[in-house]
Parts: sequence; C-alpha cells; structure tokens
Amino acid sequence: MRTQRQIVDYALRRRSLLREVYSGRVGTYEVCDASPYLRNAARFHGDPTDERCPVCRREHLTNVHYIYGDELKASSGQARKAAELPVLAMTFREFRVYVVEVCRGCGWNHLIEQFTLGRDGLAESTPAPAEAATAVGGRRRGGPVQ
Repeated sequence: MRTQRQIVDYALRRRSLLREVYSGRVGTYEVCDASPYLRNAARFHGDPTDERCPVCRREHLTNVHYIYGDELKASSGQARKAAELPVLAMTFREFRVYVVEVCRGCGWNHLIEQFTLGRDGLAESTPAPAEAATAVGGRRRGGPVQ
C-alpha cells in the first residue's frame, strides 16, 4: 500500500518465542491461548495464509488486521480484511493496523506486524528548499543576519 509507514515487524520476537516452545521452556498452553473473540475474528474477518501453524503443524494460519485510531470512532478496535484497508487508507487521515496471526485449530496467536495507514502518508514530508536551508542551520540568501 502506498500510504503504509512506520512499520514494526515482530519476526524476531516470534522466532525467540517459538525457540522457547520447541526447547520445552515454554508450554504450548501458554502460547496457544487465543480468546474466543480472536478466533471468531479469524473465522469471519481473517485472511488465510499458506503458512502452517508452527505449534500444531495441522492448520494453516490466518492473519487478522485490527484497526485503531481516533478518527475511526466506533470502528476503532475492529477486525478488518486486508482488502478493506486501501479504501480505509484513502478515507481517513491516519490509523494504526495490528496484524495478528492465529491458528484456528490450536489457538496459537502472535502479533506479527504493526503499521500506520492513511492519507497523511501521501503528503510530501520534504520541506521547501528555503525551509530546508533554514532548518539545517543556514540562512536565506538576502535575509538579515541575526
């Protein structure tokens, strides 16, 4: 998506947690604890993936996208399909998206990514040339010396 920014990837944390599970230091009951609400969100609003669950290895994982933002009002905190996000990104100025992978079979769930979407990402973030010179510590040519 064009407006996607401020991306945080939790792959290292996921890998570390799975290493703990595989070594027996963390039990599967501690990591396979998806709430009924999360499982329902995965069922009705999730996007299926081709990746198998790293714990039970039977089911395919489902990605659930949760949206949060002041401008969303009552829609904040809802699960949405990935296909709905570009439309929302053009409708609202800025909101956060949290992507959770869920195994509907065993209950494994983990936050895998978060990012910001919205129209504010389309605006140019580079200052005008005169403003850039002033911001760097220079002064405008022809202006008074202070």
